[in-house]
Amino acid sequence: MILTPSMTGIASPDPLKFAFSAKTSAHASRGGMRPFPLDEAGWQSWWQRESEAEERALYIHIPFCRKRCSFCNFFENGANPARINRYVNALCASLAQAADTPLAQSMPFSAVYVGGGTPTDMSADELTMLADVIRRFPLAADAEVTLEGRLNGFDNEKWQAALTGGFNRFSFGVQSFDSRVRQQAARFDDRETLLARLGELTRDDEAVVVADLIFGLPGQDDAVWQQDIRDVMASGVHGVDLYQLIAMQGTNLDRAQEKGALDWLADGQQRAAMYAYGGAQLEAHGWERLSCSHWRRSPAEQSRYNQMAKRGAEILPFGAGAGGCILGHGLMYGRDLAPWHDALASGKRAPGMVMGRNPNARMDGLLRGALDSGVLALDRLPAPLLTHLMPLFAAWQQHGLAEIESARLQLTLAGRFWNVNMQAGLFEFLQLNPLDGSAPPSHGAAAMRHSLV
Repeated sequence: MILTPSMTGIASPDPLKFAFSAKTSAHASRGGMRPFPLDEAGWQSWWQRESEAEERALYIHIPFCRKRCSFCNFFENGANPARINRYVNALCASLAQAADTPLAQSMPFSAVYVGGGTPTDMSADELTMLADVIRRFPLAADAEVTLEGRLNGFDNEKWQAALTGGFNRFSFGVQSFDSRVRQQAARFDDRETLLARLGELTRDDEAVVVADLIFGLPGQDDAVWQQDIRDVMASGVHGVDLYQLIAMQGTNLDRAQEKGALDWLADGQQRAAMYAYGGAQLEAHGWERLSCSHWRRSPAEQSRYNQMAKRGAEILPFGAGAGGCILGHGLMYGRDLAPWHDALASGKRAPGMVMGRNPNARMDGLLRGALDSGVLALDRLPAPLLTHLMPLFAAWQQHGLAEIESARLQLTLAGRFWNVNMQAGLFEFLQLNPLDGSAPPSHGAAAMRHSLV
């Protein structure tokens, strides 16, 4: 049996700070799925089938931003109004066509997530147009319908258009309230403007409002972070995500750091302490932890889409750069707008990559979702798999990342901080130690090539 530090973490006097060297990704999956050959006829036939999923959602991508944040490596297209309008019109036509298919109509959608990019850069009329076509899908009566974006430019006209159209959850990327930190991160608006606008949007509880905070930004020392936590608790939002800054090559922040042009930047150990402080303060003030990175002050906030995505639900993706899962096949559309528009104009689907079905998808989703929540009920695992995984779980417990008691694997504070590393380690363990005892799979260059939709 192969056990490596990347799977188990290491023994240390402070696992919160030292169990792993760094967090390098926001997500973890088993990987290794091969490209799936699919021609246009095959693609069209999928939409004539009924869904086989236990739960599913829609993901709709709006790939435009008015400004590139310093920490972001996902900037795709500048927010030119004419380009956005052309895109939204094409997107809505694509959605309308898909909504009428047997695949779409075969069972309800529990969640819809409109992400980006900055979807709030759409006009009020475009929001109305998009909301209208979303309602052509069979949404569950209590479906969570989220609009992602930023507060800057999201005026009352857009707010009312979104509410009227059926959006009932809004996720705003605040990142930090501190005006100086925000300026270095290339964010719009100062602290006072943000707090005032959040107060307006949450005053009447017309919809769930969620804020994202990032810890580890340039200039964000302990005092700034502590004020960020106080501010978000006072802002009126119903939920908050605490995300660690992940250094990515090619970002403006990366270039500024190479030039020595940044304010103080927290190291990994300091970021771990910031995570611990944020969670402790939120919970001390009555906020409930829904996952390792998300807290809520109100039961109205469900964070349903995020949990479904972690559990491996079927997610039908729409738009350039959108990713999801259809009939068990992973799917990611290309980000380039030109071929996306060309394909839709010719009645074909946009280019992208399609992967083969993961035969372990259901169990992978259970494991990933449970670790993201911080608790894995061991009796949900088949006995052979549980026996197979126990050496890994025991190592986690030995290294202070988890506790095993009452048929539950419960992540410690350190485990919650490192949960993505632990998910990645679990999938690495399963790949290098197959349950059936066969040799570990070999992943050559061919497995990295992707077929076109």
